[in-house]
Amino acid sequence: MAGLAVNVDHIATLRQARGGATAYPDPVHAAVLAELGGADGIVVHLREDRRHIQDRDVYLLRKTVQSRLILEMAATNEMIAIAADVRPDLVTLVPEKRAELTTEGGLDVRGLAEATEKAVESLHSASIPVSLFIDPDAGQIRASAYTGADMVEIHTGAFCEACDPADKKALFSAITDAAHLAHELGLGVNAGHGLCYNTIGWFAGTQTIDEFSIGHSIVSRAALAGMEKAVREMRKLIKEL
Repeated sequence: MAGLAVNVDHIATLRQARGGATAYPDPVHAAVLAELGGADGIVVHLREDRRHIQDRDVYLLRKTVQSRLILEMAATNEMIAIAADVRPDLVTLVPEKRAELTTEGGLDVRGLAEATEKAVESLHSASIPVSLFIDPDAGQIRASAYTGADMVEIHTGAFCEACDPADKKALFSAITDAAHLAHELGLGVNAGHGLCYNTIGWFAGTQTIDEFSIGHSIVSRAALAGMEKAVREMRKLIKEL
């Protein structure tokens, strides 16, 4: 059965809505509740501009998370140094633009092969496994394997946002094809971005996704139903795939 990693960034977004004037809601508290609900891992993205998750959150989560702590970050010297100090269970390297609301696409590993390989080596030297967040593209999969990364996280955003049935089917096929290729090349495979309680059903019978990374959908449901219940509902759907 595929795992579920819950991203709690949007809990921090709500906290920062008043410019950091309040200490609540606390993403650390949300992580505890997510684990009680069955989460197999907790994901946070420490961005350069610190728009939601703060350094304090990452260090406290390292002490608190009982499952696995997954740190999303850009491949910068600052972030690599923080990761080496925090020692998360996994680092996922992602592209990062200042103006974006959320990560807009996968990392261009083919175009940034040398820099990405160096970042992977630095993180491996700190005994941290590395995943690369990439679009479902064969060239990006092969480039990711070349860098020495341990796994990839396939960007599912375009598939989730597609409205036309034919487009949606084609985009889903691209995801499954990319996952198969990644496994053939010895990479672990995660998938995430935009997945919700409706789109997760598409993955029924899929054996090539090791873990789903889901944030916004679960946090949105948690705002009305509670974090534990929201995670349990998603965990149940994944179990039925």
